[in-house]
Amino acid sequence: MNAETELKFRISPHKLSSILRSGAAGQRRDKSEQTLVSTYYDTNRHKLRRHGLTLRVRKIEDRYVQTVKAGSAGGVWRGEWEHEVSGANPDLAKTSHTPLRRLATGKLPRKLKPVFQTDIRRMAQARRVRKSQIELAVDRGRISAGRRSRPVAELELELKSGHVADLFRLARHLERRTGAELDLRSKAERGYQLVANSGGGAQHAEAIELIPEQSPHEAFRVIAHSTLRHITANADPVRDLDAEGVHQMRVGLRRLRAAISLFGDILPRASTARIKAELKWLTDELAPAREIDVFLKESIQPITRHGVPARGARAIRERFSRQRMAAFKRARDAVAAARYRRLLIDTIEWIEAGRPRVDDDRSIAAYAAEVLDRRIRKARKQGKRLNFLDPVQRHKLRIKIKKIRYATDFFSSLYGDRGQRELAALSGRLKQIQSALGSLNDFMTHRKLATEAALAAPPAHRRAQAFTSGVIVGQEREAADGLMKDAAKELHRLRRLRAVPSG
Repeated sequence: MNAETELKFRISPHKLSSILRSGAAGQRRDKSEQTLVSTYYDTNRHKLRRHGLTLRVRKIEDRYVQTVKAGSAGGVWRGEWEHEVSGANPDLAKTSHTPLRRLATGKLPRKLKPVFQTDIRRMAQARRVRKSQIELAVDRGRISAGRRSRPVAELELELKSGHVADLFRLARHLERRTGAELDLRSKAERGYQLVANSGGGAQHAEAIELIPEQSPHEAFRVIAHSTLRHITANADPVRDLDAEGVHQMRVGLRRLRAAISLFGDILPRASTARIKAELKWLTDELAPAREIDVFLKESIQPITRHGVPARGARAIRERFSRQRMAAFKRARDAVAAARYRRLLIDTIEWIEAGRPRVDDDRSIAAYAAEVLDRRIRKARKQGKRLNFLDPVQRHKLRIKIKKIRYATDFFSSLYGDRGQRELAALSGRLKQIQSALGSLNDFMTHRKLATEAALAAPPAHRRAQAFTSGVIVGQEREAADGLMKDAAKELHRLRRLRAVPSG
């Protein structure tokens, strides 16, 4: 087995050619050029992909090389098993020492078929960074699946020998020079998205698979990579001013920040604090877009059905439509900024190279059970005082509930059938509490927005807009009592899990 340690970047096509000329004197090496035509194989139901594997046969001049790849989603390390084969079709006899062997039953060869193909022109060059040897590869070409295809223009850095810190040192240098942006999608993933005719709009979170015997730190890395992929997968929708894309990137950020909190007792303090500060910066840049979008859709647009003067409704709608556009452009600018690109590199290096603060001999199964039990007990205790909490305290309780809900998603694969049913019931209850408390929190934001709109309205519309704002606030205040009762009822029903994780 070979272990690939690599980073992939998307980059403007017109800047690709300059990459291999960017080395300092004495650092550059002769370039090599290859045409790589790769066919990826899987079953109709994508069984290999569901098990975290890819199988391809690549034609390199007059040779065929079969490759099996496996590795944590989004990580810089992947296992790779290569064998030369006699032709364009896979030879499963040569997968006996790979993770594919457990799936290679008698029926698999008949079920495998070509799923998509990549046709890439690769220029590569060796680069020495301190005592490390790194290969830079510039790829241009296309991914094709049937009649659909997408262009490829990317940069790949692969650590051939030396230290992973030098890989990130070179990555930062190239980001500063060219604006290269870390892309956590492999060509295989992009090919599967093409097959599904997806990938152009907002992307939701992927399922997380943990192994009960993993250490807490190993499990955190799997979770953190998955959440970072959720964030980066929505960069293009945010650039396209897509409301759901902004929402999904914020969800990805909240999931990563929740994971940091859940594993806070084992993560290194100094580097984690720096990453948390940068994640909060990006969250804050996206927040106004989401808040104003929700206010416009849920409070302002329906107001015309409640007998509000048309002039007031129109004035407040136009005001917040302008604010919404400005907020979405602010989100777009944040994702276009160098600070965002640096955040991605810093975060993945922190995930990969960070060491746990303490040695912990617990398995993730034991760790997860303790985390869930402790947090459920605390939330239930605080929930008994819900009616006495001020808005800030309610908001903090909502965040605690949200973290428990994310934890049930993160740890779900550790439980058997009975445990998963119990987790699903718990997650449903947490969702209802989160929704009720979230609406109450939204009401506070809406009240502030409506009040500011009324006070800042031009004289010609001030009275009508003030009346409209008052109607919005009044309706939400009326709804708040019911939401408080719903949240209190579900908090009272919270119970500690009876099931325990497997392993």
